[in-house]
Amino acid sequence: MPSADPGPETLQLGALVGRWRSEGHVIADPPVPVIGTDIYEWLPGQFFLVHHVDVMVGDQTVRAIEMIGEYDPATDSYSCRAYDNEGAVTTMRASVDGSGVWTFTGGGDVASAALDDSAAPLAAVRSTLTIAPDGRRMTAKWERSEDGSTWDPWMDMTFTRML
Repeated sequence: MPSADPGPETLQLGALVGRWRSEGHVIADPPVPVIGTDIYEWLPGQFFLVHHVDVMVGDQTVRAIEMIGEYDPATDSYSCRAYDNEGAVTTMRASVDGSGVWTFTGGGDVASAALDDSAAPLAAVRSTLTIAPDGRRMTAKWERSEDGSTWDPWMDMTFTRML
């Protein structure tokens, strides 16, 4: 049976809670703009975080809902499962270090709208999400790898808290 209250590890997800203006680009020639909104909110009970994505990647609309939670003490990470408007289901793992920097990792199927149509399926993606000390801004540096060991820049994103 689950605990009656979420543990301190799960409550760390609260740093992401809010409505964010999302701006950035896919690293390409020319860069592909990404603009929209990301909303993170607690599912009642605070055991899971619900992430709503509503962005444009170039001229493509991307809408998704993601559930983040289910902390695994063996890996010190959280499961993430997203469902998007194209019918894709993707999974990732999230972890946070002692400085509050988040790392999200997943397979090549993550964020398919940001892939070049000619790109081969990717072996892995990862994102480093840093929250500003005042909590009003976050930056994410996305990378991708064909072989799981050599990483190339993929997307740069900035999230500004909306009031």
